[in-house]
Amino acid sequence: MTPVDVPDELFARLREYFDERQMVELTSAIAWENYRARFNHAFGLESQGFAEGAYCALPEHSVEPAQLRSHWKVGG
Repeated sequence: MTPVDVPDELFARLREYFDERQMVELTSAIAWENYRARFNHAFGLESQGFAEGAYCALPEHSVEPAQLRSHWKVGG
């Protein structure tokens, strides 16, 4: 039931940070996780608690889009 449309505003904001190849990779990763979530839900699979409490908190900081592009290169 999740809508598949991406609002133009969201797409435009993402394009500020990602080039075309990166957008394809991001979309692919989102689609794969969506598939896995729906598959698990269909079979009643739930969290087993292995990652409970495990997370990496990153400090909040502001980064300019150009800086992100230089750090998030796709395919080398």
